[in-house]
Amino acid sequence: MKSYEEMLDEAIKALPQEILVTQRFEIPKAKGHIQGNKTVVTNFNQILSDIRRDKDHFLKFLLKELATPGVFDGPRLVLGRKVSGSMINQKIQQYAQVYVLCSNCGKPDTQIITKDNLTYLKCTACGTQKAIKL
Repeated sequence: MKSYEEMLDEAIKALPQEILVTQRFEIPKAKGHIQGNKTVVTNFNQILSDIRRDKDHFLKFLLKELATPGVFDGPRLVLGRKVSGSMINQKIQQYAQVYVLCSNCGKPDTQIITKDNLTYLKCTACGTQKAIKL
């Protein structure tokens, strides 16, 4: 009968040298176009469903960061000035880092909760709670 250490060594040797790591969550990219002096984000509802956050909170963050007014027009977002797609995507990425992804494990399985007049980002995967500012 083999010892535990021998079996462990065999198991480690049987592992592949390179392990492919794939993420199940990708931060969505904005799709849209410039229309006159306005920017139209056509997949705004898709972005909202991917990040699973409150529409008003996300919109407030985005409009403040982009320093532009904006309105909903059905499934799309119309921004009041010309904004590059890379700038919009950068702000979506920034929002996801603060309000969606867990700072400990990096997974998107988080919820925004309020407890004792403080707001936290709580990870349902690892249990981490981090205070955030809304």
